[in-house]
Amino acid sequence: MEILEETLVNVLVRCSLKDIARFRSVSKEWKSLIDSDFFRDLYISLNSSSSTSWSIIQTNPHKLTLEIVGHHGCERWGLSRSPGSLVSFFAETTITKLNVLACTDGLVTICAESSDGSPMYYIGNPLLQEWFRLPQPPFRNFERLRKNERFSESGLVTKMENGVVVSYKVVWLLTHEGKVQFMIYSSDTGMWWRQFVPCLHTATWSGQDKSIALNGFLHWLSNLTSSIIAYDFFGGHNGVHGGCHIVPFPGKDDELRRFRRSFTTSEGSIVYFNEFRVNGNRTLRVWRLVKYTDIGPEDQWQLCWEVSLESLIELGIDYFPVVMHPLKSEIVYLWSRSNNGLILFNLRTKVFSLHKETEDVRKCMDGCVLSFNQCGEYMRNIYSYFLSSVQTGPNHLYFSQYVVPLWLHHLPRSNPT
Repeated sequence: MEILEETLVNVLVRCSLKDIARFRSVSKEWKSLIDSDFFRDLYISLNSSSSTSWSIIQTNPHKLTLEIVGHHGCERWGLSRSPGSLVSFFAETTITKLNVLACTDGLVTICAESSDGSPMYYIGNPLLQEWFRLPQPPFRNFERLRKNERFSESGLVTKMENGVVVSYKVVWLLTHEGKVQFMIYSSDTGMWWRQFVPCLHTATWSGQDKSIALNGFLHWLSNLTSSIIAYDFFGGHNGVHGGCHIVPFPGKDDELRRFRRSFTTSEGSIVYFNEFRVNGNRTLRVWRLVKYTDIGPEDQWQLCWEVSLESLIELGIDYFPVVMHPLKSEIVYLWSRSNNGLILFNLRTKVFSLHKETEDVRKCMDGCVLSFNQCGEYMRNIYSYFLSSVQTGPNHLYFSQYVVPLWLHHLPRSNPT
């Protein structure tokens, strides 16, 4: 006897996405129901408040692992392992080196080096174990290009529709004097092409091998000025610098900030936060970017939080900023140097919790289980960078976030011609 469709829907919407992914193979009818827009929209709306697995990614690879903090055991996917452990795939030849280049909206780009030293580039969805080898770029002197200090291969942007990735672009960057060259592979065309963009601030791009993707934009931390460089790869190019939007950081009391500037993402926005000491009071201020147009920082940024750090100061906690929670904008992540642990600080309730790498795994504020992987060693290596009194050398992005997709979207493929 067939289960009535309405009853089946009521059962499935209460399941984790891990189980729903398996249920797609039960029958054609179940697969058709799960893949329907109706079921997707219903599931997302009913589970909008459920916790989701994600990772804090270190962007300065050396001997350490890529994922330094993982969140698993969350309601939406029900994963028993951290997301970083899922980045595995089968290559057609022996691999001697593997480097994760970018993580965006559940997709990952990887460079695998074969035994003869030649690179192989892949993009994939680790959760569904779908991988695609990118075609070799048709550019002359490709090997020499990869060794250029002004070259970066770590860009990945996506186009979303109704919470599903429908298209992606792999973006490589090479800066020249007076212009920037993008080398782009699109899932829509299945082809590479070059795009030259005039930009008056090319010196600010030098050495910027890492970027953060959000809503089709790539964002770089400027190397010379107090700003973010942003470029929209799926929209129009109305910036005054040929599509390169220069976004200065908010400047209120900037001389009183404690840490070197950086930025992160939370709830669909670029976010900047820092500690300020005003009239003897230490407060944490959090801004979100609301406009890319070149109208000045006071209109481009919105101050969301201004919270006293008294509860942390009383305990003598020394820290530096890490990231915001990508899905809960009231939770900020800090690394406590004095306690050698990760602090989760709720800006709304002013409650914080300390999690140490040596402790047993336990659930944190968002209902997920925290796990660490050589996090302490990485933090010790980069601590001096964030001190405002030691601001020498180029700017860097030392953290990124990998958030598992909120729905079962497959890896977009180009249509064969």
